[in-house]
Amino acid sequence: MVKKLLHTRYRVEDLEKTIAFYRDVLGLEITRRSKSPRGSELVFFKAPGSQEEIEICKFDESGPVQVGPDLTHLAFEVEDMEAFARHAAALGHPLSDGPTKTSSGSVFAFLDAPEGYEVELVQPARQ
Repeated sequence: MVKKLLHTRYRVEDLEKTIAFYRDVLGLEITRRSKSPRGSELVFFKAPGSQEEIEICKFDESGPVQVGPDLTHLAFEVEDMEAFARHAAALGHPLSDGPTKTSSGSVFAFLDAPEGYEVELVQPARQ
């Protein structure tokens, strides 16, 4: 039986552009950077308050990255959706959908990451 989720991996073609997005737009911390035995360039990120990591991999020998629509996404909690949306837009990454308020009072929106991956943002309902 598994004990816990350690990381999720996304493969990309433009590693530096993707690093800038996760670091500068989302505010994730790079926890380590390495090269695998087969030559993959790996960068691991962690969000504040999370244990799980995101592994970004560049391995040209696998061919082009093709991310289909609505295939996968990462979801992150934000404290203030409007403030985050302003921050992301100022860095050239406006929201692609939303924000949308739910019946429970939470707010969600989506943002397009490099390579076609999608990021969901969730602002919990205010108590």
